Amino acid sequence: MRHRLNGRHFGRPTDHRLAMYRNLVTDLLRHERITTTEAKAKEIRPMAEKMITLGKRGDVHARRQALAFMYDTKVVKKVFDEIAPRMANRPGGYTRITAIEARKGDGAKVASIELIDFVDAPATPRPQRVTAAPIQASTAAPVAAAPAPTSAPVANEPPAAESVPEPEAVVEAPETDETVEEAVAAEEEEKS
Repeated sequence: MRHRLNGRHFGRPTDHRLAMYRNLVTDLLRHERITTTEAKAKEIRPMAEKMITLGKRGDVHARRQALAFMYDTKVVKKVFDEIAPRMANRPGGYTRITAIEARKGDGAKVASIELIDFVDAPATPRPQRVTAAPIQASTAAPVAAAPAPTSAPVANEPPAAESVPEPEAVVEAPETDETVEEAVAAEEEEKS
């Protein structure tokens, strides 16, 4: 039973799961937008918002707490010097989660998590759906039917080796304004 257990476990041991969260939060604050699964985005949202709140406090103890959680000191400096002043008038809700199409390989729900004031970039890219090419009708002129053989074999008699007709050559579409019938007639004249 899962009574009084909260949070997602992602099938990982605790240390691996916490390291994953720290990596995701560090990357989110470094790039200001990341794409991950919806469940991971929902899990790291409170942690990222806590780091921004520490940046807004701005004292030495808050900086040390942020350094204890995030892996990159340059990202901590960015949070305290750039991101926190931008969020100074906002009481909370520093991030936004936007759903994207399901991942193609396993069907997992994918989401983009970004800072609420992330501007200097285009909108969240959505993957283009891959579709099959439409079936198009052949644009070439129809091929004329092969002429019927003049002598039909007798029903009880097996066909002789000499009487088997050779396959006819394919008639190509004429490049001029001739009709197909005229092209077939011209080809028969060439054979005779």
